[in-house]
Amino acid sequence: MRPLVVLPTYNEAENIVEVLERVREAAPEAEVLVVDDGSPDGTADIAEEWGKAHGGVSVMRRSQKSGLGSAYRAGFAEGLKQGYDILIEMDSDLSHDPAALPSLIHAVEDGASLAIGSRYVPGGSIPNWTWHRKLLSKGGNRYAGLVLGLQVRDSTAGYRAYSAEALSKIDLTSIKADGYGFQIEMAYEVGRNGGRIVEIPISFTDRVRGESKMSGRIVVEALLLVTWWGLRDRVVRRLFRRR
Repeated sequence: MRPLVVLPTYNEAENIVEVLERVREAAPEAEVLVVDDGSPDGTADIAEEWGKAHGGVSVMRRSQKSGLGSAYRAGFAEGLKQGYDILIEMDSDLSHDPAALPSLIHAVEDGASLAIGSRYVPGGSIPNWTWHRKLLSKGGNRYAGLVLGLQVRDSTAGYRAYSAEALSKIDLTSIKADGYGFQIEMAYEVGRNGGRIVEIPISFTDRVRGESKMSGRIVVEALLLVTWWGLRDRVVRRLFRRR
């Protein structure tokens, strides 16, 4: 099966070479699509030069910063168009260890529709997070599971692998959320379509170089969207069925 790692980037010049090298070392069979949102620090140029020297890397250049969800939607659409069998999400800031790639790929090869690199299953961890940050993250995941009936412990995780079959059943143009909301919505859609979701333990490490792109707005957006999806699918649609 042909795996494609989709790497969204914005100002990751400090990290991109190390990420590409470690991806190649961990999963030499995987190709990489860098989706760059017009990074002024030259990230796209660096990735392109690395690809020319080593092969297996292509760069999608976008004119402006359009968000994580938008980058993944564009990358997935291109990957499906090119006929890849497994499409992988991974951060380009080294918070996701490329050494976990084989486990995610093998899970999809073994029949999973979605394999999530999970912090909250046995063996998963988040070194150096404060207790209140962990509490907020776990609470958000439990809320999403309760409201949506999603049997996933880490639905906000951004390190994951999809089968092309599962992605092809989702109308990517209808997925509008960004950040954590995007991750939850995609897992929710896979589950609603009857896909099998598995969780693979990973260790999540905060970025060492560069600045985080996540914001409080993205967290609030995710909570509001989860609430709306739950109301839409568990209340509004039931009322329409009764009528």
